[in-house]
Amino acid sequence: MICEIQRFVQYMEEVRRTSYNTVVSYERDLKKMNQYFMEQGIEEVSQVTAIMLNSYILFQEKQGRKPSTISRSIAALKAFFHYLYQEGLVEADAAEELKAPKVEKKAPMILTEEETVRLLEEAKGGTPKELRDSAMLELLYATGIRVTELISLKVSDVNLQMEYIVCRVGVKERIIPFGTVAKQALELYLEKGRPAMTDQDNPSLFTNCSGQAMSRQGFWKLVKAYGRKAGITRELTPHTLRHSFAVHLVRNGADLHSVKEMLGHSDISTTQMYTQMNSSRVREVYAKAHPRS
Repeated sequence: MICEIQRFVQYMEEVRRTSYNTVVSYERDLKKMNQYFMEQGIEEVSQVTAIMLNSYILFQEKQGRKPSTISRSIAALKAFFHYLYQEGLVEADAAEELKAPKVEKKAPMILTEEETVRLLEEAKGGTPKELRDSAMLELLYATGIRVTELISLKVSDVNLQMEYIVCRVGVKERIIPFGTVAKQALELYLEKGRPAMTDQDNPSLFTNCSGQAMSRQGFWKLVKAYGRKAGITRELTPHTLRHSFAVHLVRNGADLHSVKEMLGHSDISTTQMYTQMNSSRVREVYAKAHPRS
């Protein structure tokens, strides 16, 4: 079964141009499925039936897996077995009738504008690392890009004069503007920080202290550390700045279609979440402030 999984992974990467994170998570989930069936004495994909897949989902539930984790696993199974059926490797799509559990959607955490300022100010400093951290955080908040997009940026993707970056995801690319504060942070980093961290020939915009590619985990730890210093006690992730960027734009009058383009959403309905969150915030303020609320 592992051979079919590897072929599927290659298909996602080369044909479907699926995002790196999705490929990694699907491959991990499918390998867990393979391990489960190996322990049951099932080694061939042609042996797997719909009943067996349902048993595997029940097994995950008994293991205490979260509904969101099981939903992602089911998405991987459905994509994998649909691929096998299309390729003629199995006679029927065993995952076709799988149903994902209902996942309660929680509103993402949003920083207030005051909290955002505190977080960004914590990274200010004169060391190469502090200059890099400040540039990364300022650019993340200024553009709302995803962490993977941030750490994948090349020096050539930044236009300081026109104040925009070119963000690429697979074959798609979008141009996102940034403001004066992010520009100043980038200029300082490129002039004084980056030369001390990596050589001039390295195309990556941001690197770790060893001059190697910055990892998602490394940046996540960085954000958590500055969050603690800023006195932010709630759960803080790099994606928090992306959500905060969007809500702050909408709250200050940005039109939804422009926010959609900057975030790289394919569907406006995804971006509309931020309008709803803004409305909730208005109601909350009203309830607290109005004497007859």
